[in-house]
Amino acid sequence: MAISEKELAFNFNEDQMRLKIRGLEQELEKIYEGGGKARRQKLHDSGKLTARERIDLLLDPESKRIEIGALAGFGMYKEHGGCPSGGVVIVIGYVKKKQVIVVANDATVKAGAWFPISGKKNLRAQEIAMENHLPIIYLVDSAGVYLPMQDEIFADKEHFGRIFRNNAIMSSMGIVQIAAVMGSCVAGGAYLPIMSDESLIVNKTGTIFLAGSYLVKAAIGESIDNETLGGARSQTEVSGICDYKVENDQECLATIRDLISKIGEKPKAGFDRIESMEPKEDLKKVYGIIPADRSKPYNTKEILKCLLDNSEFTEYKESYGKSIITAYARLDGWSVGIVVNNREISKNSKGEMQFGGVIYSDSADKAARFIMNCNQKNIPLVFMHDVTGFMVGSKSENGGIIKDGAKMVSAMANSVVPKFSIIMGNSYGAGNYAMCGKAYDPRLIVGWPSAEIGVMSGAAAAKTLLQIEVTTLKGKGEEITPKREKELFDSIKNKYDEQISPYYAASRLWIDAIIDPVETRKIISMGIEMANHAPIEKRYNVGVIQT
Repeated sequence: MAISEKELAFNFNEDQMRLKIRGLEQELEKIYEGGGKARRQKLHDSGKLTARERIDLLLDPESKRIEIGALAGFGMYKEHGGCPSGGVVIVIGYVKKKQVIVVANDATVKAGAWFPISGKKNLRAQEIAMENHLPIIYLVDSAGVYLPMQDEIFADKEHFGRIFRNNAIMSSMGIVQIAAVMGSCVAGGAYLPIMSDESLIVNKTGTIFLAGSYLVKAAIGESIDNETLGGARSQTEVSGICDYKVENDQECLATIRDLISKIGEKPKAGFDRIESMEPKEDLKKVYGIIPADRSKPYNTKEILKCLLDNSEFTEYKESYGKSIITAYARLDGWSVGIVVNNREISKNSKGEMQFGGVIYSDSADKAARFIMNCNQKNIPLVFMHDVTGFMVGSKSENGGIIKDGAKMVSAMANSVVPKFSIIMGNSYGAGNYAMCGKAYDPRLIVGWPSAEIGVMSGAAAAKTLLQIEVTTLKGKGEEITPKREKELFDSIKNKYDEQISPYYAASRLWIDAIIDPVETRKIISMGIEMANHAPIEKRYNVGVIQT
């Protein structure tokens, strides 16, 4: 039986997506090695576990988890030997069935020293804890700031010191913080466990002090060893700085589990949830729906059928503003409002053609109203990006596209219900902003391996920059042959393509993770569960919206 052209395209798309997923898995496998086998063995020889081993013991066995920023630092700091996962592992998971966020220094990476991306990643963990009133557990094992790069992590507002400011703010908010000193904890970093609600220290391997023995000797001439200066006995029996002395990593983690188990319930945000239903469509079908050629249209509703409970959704204003689909649905039982770019070519009421993935005035108007409705109904919002931007040209400008786009951005930016962003494909220009990019405080933002994030596509950017470059060179009297023009184009495009890849975004924490599309339901469901810990206290107010 002959295979149709549609089936061939589906199979090709599926193969390309699986290749991207396998590439992602291979990169993550390398990252999970941390600083390498030799350094992991050195930790084990000293009686310590690695960061990931500690997290595995702390969290409930076989429970769901989300790792934040596994690709942080990817491809960065090559002159310093790299910094896998930013030298710190951050996971949202469950301890005694209670949802928590865990921050664990990776001592196999530069002894857990803080690179600039390490600081940014730690602040992201605290941001998640603060937004969602999530208990946070710090597993401390760090040599402090990475001195060769201290100028990029020490003094600014969003640098190292912000962490201790957040410790104080979270404490005032009633957010539980537990810190375990499981290795080195020095200098300014010593404030983190002590500004937490409770602290533990591991005997013989944990030390905490403002200055180590060498610095003490140099500063005041006192000769003293690190264990006497700031070991477990000193800091629990003498100074009383730490609350619990434990004999090893295993006892430490078991004690934390016990402490977490006794936390009482607090008021919830009240998001609606019923019994979960699996989608009728297999989620892996998504692999074949997303075109390998990102310029090709596809039926976005088929993707929704793979994600949503029972593959059902109630579309809001189905016949109006068709380049954006807005719909009420259930995802793992949770009530959600979906805002997703429609990638099919459609026609408006005037019979005018509208390109898929482009935001027009009518679709922006519809999305703004839907976002406001979800805020009125206390329904979390899920934004799914495959957007090339807003429509341009004289017709759109005269029709007030800027005004309508501003309306959508205003409605979304002022939302008080939690927002989640899934970047499926393109996320370009102001389209990224309107669809709740990183700048608009999504509780979680992740990308599929097919994601791209930038001002515009690589080809479009290269064409624009090439025109400028060619004009400049001609002005200098240079002759530009077709061959030379192609070389310039390829050079510009290759550089731009690297910058818009999901790996570039993930390495800089513009997104929290690159995920296999099959993980999408889990990410959103766990995200809403954590957001439900934080009652909404702010009234929804969009301010001035031009109509």
